[in-house]
Amino acid sequence: MKSEKKLIVSDPAVMMGKPVIAGTRITVEHILEKLAAGETVEAILDAHPRLTREAVLAALAFAAGALRADVVYPFEGAAG
Repeated sequence: MKSEKKLIVSDPAVMMGKPVIAGTRITVEHILEKLAAGETVEAILDAHPRLTREAVLAALAFAAGALRADVVYPFEGAAG
């Protein structure tokens, strides 16, 4: 996804290298935490005027891509 690559950046000098929305210090992690807590995209956009809907969607796409990697993530609640 071309727009995602432009919207999500990582720089060791910004937020310890965590993926952020380009031009901000807003991490992908922060956006995901807010959505997981039940906040709407509209509420996130209201709280962070520099964000766009496209940037929030890029954060979701970035996270989905990261989880596609061939890595096993331990999960305490996993069936087993």
